[in-house]
Amino acid sequence: MAEEKESTSIPLSQAENGGVDPEDPAKSPPSSSNSSTRKACCFVLQSWVSKKFLTGCVVLFPVAVTFFITWWFIQFVDGFFSPLYERLGIGIFGLGFITSLLFVFFVGVFVSSWMGAAVFSVGEWVIKRMPFVRHLYSASKQISAAISPDQNTTAFKEVAIIRHPRVGEYAFGFITSTVTLQRETEDEELCSVFVPTNHLYIGDIFLVNSKDIIRPNLSIREGIEIIVSGGMTMPQVISPQERFARQKERIPLNRMM
Repeated sequence: MAEEKESTSIPLSQAENGGVDPEDPAKSPPSSSNSSTRKACCFVLQSWVSKKFLTGCVVLFPVAVTFFITWWFIQFVDGFFSPLYERLGIGIFGLGFITSLLFVFFVGVFVSSWMGAAVFSVGEWVIKRMPFVRHLYSASKQISAAISPDQNTTAFKEVAIIRHPRVGEYAFGFITSTVTLQRETEDEELCSVFVPTNHLYIGDIFLVNSKDIIRPNLSIREGIEIIVSGGMTMPQVISPQERFARQKERIPLNRMM
């Protein structure tokens, strides 16, 4: 009888688990495989949600920044003439902005005439006599002259690529003027290249031989966009103007053939 009791006795741990030995893989329940599958599904879902959320942020960030800056600019420009319309009892939003644009347009028309140029030169002469304001005016005028449609003597002439600061490295710059270096043997033509180091208003000036300058097929506006954007608007292919002109000449010849 004692032997029968010993053979029919069940351990307490197995009795609590319904008579199933947890160490026996054949008799253990499939709870471990279900938990691992659930964790894998949660990980995949979390990764997919994070990726889509970051994609939405990447898409909406430039849109939000553009909208914010545009809205701020409209409100800023609208604030010049909107108080005048409010005194007249006209509360139409955007009317001050349109008036400001028309004012800038008519100022450009007036300054283009000989009378406007004379008045502008007198005002410029007064500003240049002010101690602190003249430095700010000169710097801002050089920047505005660089992107002005009327290319005068103070504007950037061409976009230039020079070898700087060491062999194998290049820097973007703008040709501002040319100078002739007189030597004992022969004269050397040098170009004054302005290389911005802090956007456009601070930079270094290099005198480079005109033969050592690479002149890419980029306009002044494109060069300014490349520097202001930190190189994000850089085209994938940059070719010198001579090569670009040869390619344009070959296109009509190929069409004729």
